[in-house]
Order: sequence, then structure tokens, then C-alpha cells
Amino acid sequence: MAYKSLLSVIGSQTGLELAIASAATVALDADAHLEVLALGTDRSQLGYSYMSTSTIMLQMEADRVAEELKLTEAALKKALNAQPPMLRWSMDAAITQLGSLNELVAMRARYADLVVLPKPYVTGNGAEAEAVVEAALFEGMAPVLIVPEKAAVKASPGTIVLAWNQSREALVAARRALPFLKRAARVVITVIDPPATGLERSDPGGALCQLLVRHGVRAEVSVLARTLPRVSDVLARQCQDLGADLLVMGAYGHSRFREAILGGATRNLLEQAGLPVFMAH
Repeated sequence: MAYKSLLSVIGSQTGLELAIASAATVALDADAHLEVLALGTDRSQLGYSYMSTSTIMLQMEADRVAEELKLTEAALKKALNAQPPMLRWSMDAAITQLGSLNELVAMRARYADLVVLPKPYVTGNGAEAEAVVEAALFEGMAPVLIVPEKAAVKASPGTIVLAWNQSREALVAARRALPFLKRAARVVITVIDPPATGLERSDPGGALCQLLVRHGVRAEVSVLARTLPRVSDVLARQCQDLGADLLVMGAYGHSRFREAILGGATRNLLEQAGLPVFMAH
């Protein structure tokens, strides 16, 4: 499946230019349409009872959101107008309460083939940045491409690292990433500490490699020991050693609550990501 409808949700100016440039690169390569949503998030909690003095605070929050959204819109228009004229794009703006953000983003993401977002865990971003990622992945059921601060997405990556642990999430990510995988010069299916029992114990990653090769993907398997405390650390080192341009992985194998409290491969990788990360759930 080719990507024909792309969505980018931008809630602040942090990472905006590179995210838009990356989304434009993918859209131009796929002859797709890029839809951009400038998002303002009101963090006030209207479900609580406020004293009269808090009314002023609510108005101040509303004014802050409106002003920040205006600046984000202006920056987005500048970034979009800087792209090649062949790019087909449209832009919309919306203000939402933090509690309603999930529904708004999910509605847009459901009708996109790929959602391109700036890295959520950076200075200047609030809790809504992470909420946007999760809304697109879970309720929007869309694959998400995360763009870090200093690494743009390439339409034809040199090397892609594909994290494989036999999970449903990893398989969904591999299938959704096929347009990227088919364009890559090399795809390294990376298996870390494969289980001693199970259907793939004699050939970890072999069945997935066969599937991808039949699609024309130049794939190979790399089996690694867990020599570092976290799986995310091993994956990050693998990406660095191979000079990878993209990491493909299944997102949130555990519950989101457990990931938020204890951390996990998804959260850890996003926090330290120095290259684009393609995720699906």
C-alpha cells in the first residue's frame, strides 16, 4: 500500500520545520496529499468548580492558547510555502481541551495513511505532545513517523533497522512500513535475545525476512544478545553501528499506563531517538 494521505499535527513551534520538511519529502515521493493541523491545547480543567478569581486564570489560559496557535499557524505557513511547489497540502487549525484532544486527533488520523509528528519528548513540549502520538496510534489506528530534532526523513533510506520480537505490534509495523522498506538499500531485521521456545526458536526472524524478500525488500536478519540493561539501548546502539536512517518498531507492547510509570522500549527509544522512528500498534 502506498501512502496517499498524510497528516501532520503540530502543537508548538518546537521541531516544526523539520517535521514539515520530512512530511513533504514523503508526500512528494508518494505523490500524496499532506494535511496539516495546527493544534492549540487549553490545559485548564473545566470539570472543576472555580472561585471567581479563577475566571481570570481561565481567560489568561484561553488568551495564551490563542496567541500560541496564531504563532504556530504563521510558522507552519512559512514552512509549507518553503516546500517545492508540486507539494499538495492543506492546513486547518483547532483549539481543544486536553481531555478532548484524543478524540480530535483520532478523527483526523483514521483517514490518513501515515501521521508524521515531531518528537514529543523535547524541551518546550507539554503533555499534549505525547497524547497526540498515542491518539494517532491507538484510537486513530494509523502508523506514526516520529521526526527528531536533527534528523530528517529520507524518501529512500539507506539502512533501516526493523525491531522484531514476534509480537502483533511488530508485525503490524513491518506491514505498514512496506513503502519505506521497499525503497531502502538494506533492511536489518533485529532480534534481541530470542526466546528458547516458540515457533521461531530455530530461525528467529526468518519467516518475516522471507515475507519481506518476496515483496522486493533487501532484508537480512541480525540476532543480538541483550548486553545492555534495556532493550531500547541495544536497539539504539544497533542503529548507530549500522548508520541507520530509520527505525521501524511496534509501539507499546505493554499497557500505556505501565509504559508511563515504569518506562519501556517505546518510551525510552522516543526519549533518546536521534533518527526517525516509524511505529504502529
